[in-house]
Amino acid sequence: MTTPIITPTYRIEQKRRISGSFPGPKSAALEARRAAVVARGVASTVPVYAADADGGIVVDVDGNAFIDLGSGIAVTSVGASDPAVVSAVQEQAAHFTHTCFMVTPYEGYVAVAERLAALTPGDFDKRTVLFNSGAEAVENAVKIARSATGRDAVVAFDHAYHGRTNLTMGLTAKAMPYKTGFGPFAPEIYRMPMSYPYREENPEITGTEAADRAILAIEKQIGADRLAALLIEPIQGEGGFIVPAEGFLPRLAEWARANGVVFIADEVQSGFCRTGEWFAVQHEGVVPDLITMAKGIAGGLPLSAVTGRAELLDAVHPGGLGGTYGGNPVACAAALAAMDTMASQDLAGRARRIQDLVLPRLAGLAEETGIIGDIRGRGAMLALELVVPGSKEPDAGAAKAIAAACLHAGVIVLTCGTYGNVIRLLPPLTIGEDLLLDALDVLAGAVRTVA
Repeated sequence: MTTPIITPTYRIEQKRRISGSFPGPKSAALEARRAAVVARGVASTVPVYAADADGGIVVDVDGNAFIDLGSGIAVTSVGASDPAVVSAVQEQAAHFTHTCFMVTPYEGYVAVAERLAALTPGDFDKRTVLFNSGAEAVENAVKIARSATGRDAVVAFDHAYHGRTNLTMGLTAKAMPYKTGFGPFAPEIYRMPMSYPYREENPEITGTEAADRAILAIEKQIGADRLAALLIEPIQGEGGFIVPAEGFLPRLAEWARANGVVFIADEVQSGFCRTGEWFAVQHEGVVPDLITMAKGIAGGLPLSAVTGRAELLDAVHPGGLGGTYGGNPVACAAALAAMDTMASQDLAGRARRIQDLVLPRLAGLAEETGIIGDIRGRGAMLALELVVPGSKEPDAGAAKAIAAACLHAGVIVLTCGTYGNVIRLLPPLTIGEDLLLDALDVLAGAVRTVA
């Protein structure tokens, strides 16, 4: 049974609208102010400045309305300014905005940990620690694994993205723009081959065989007895929305368990109903030892978490984990409201419905144009990889041109990928069906124009 996408009542009309020059004069004026005071290293995808957002629409300061197929990079999964999240934030902010959980604790932090224990895979005893960003969650997951195992080495994978702190830059695969000029990086990080079905040299290789390829390299280059953690995104995000071949994740998890290695699933981008399940590992029944979460967890407020086996998290000495703002009370209130919305509106089911609507359109477009080499993803985490027609040569220029054409027509889409040639689609899970189909029409027109 499919879950229909029901359009609720919104403050802002759910229609795209572009008028006048682009970007408009107010955005241009803000851009000039920005250039004088904001560091050049902070880049923005689009040249317009937001004034309001609701549901699947972002309105800029000049009154243009854009269909949002980026969700702030998979953050506003419950829609921009979800009423339940807004109400929870207002109520909590009226009482207190901060005490620091490490000084004066509060119920919201405990309630979020209870909810995550119930939602994350595995029926074992769990513990949770809250932070502010995905990178913080990943970095602390590695700390936990090292403390619990007494080992140092960590394995990450080709095309991975795990953050911008020193440790997580070392875990991230792509140099530019994330790592170039920022070294040296933390030691004892090893990179292994990923299962990337579209770009495998041997197209017949199975997921299990691809996992065994990585395992052999781990055993020869590191040694299982030195490995604290194996860290992987179940669906890679910035690397290009790469979905590993079936069997890859279960085989890695099985090997890790047999060798006392902590299996960490980085669900920062793929978590919270985005792929059609609460977490992407659930598609193959994988139960991680630790799971890192952020982005969609709190409806737009900064919050992240590490949840996992109690014996791992409790191996860390008191005071070894935490942070001044980690588990901020307002963010915790937003997270509880966002998770309520996800459950009550069956947003995992809506993600599957979005997949059913989008994939046939993309498949027809690929056949028609010849510049789409691969279509992949799950739920509302979908992507098309652009190539030179008749080859698998990455075409980053085509991806950039398509994104620009979409924006000028009123649709925000994001690019990604190791080669910069992937268009990723991350609509709010609550997006109205008419709005989504209109955005797909714009995307199709842009692809045809570029092709």
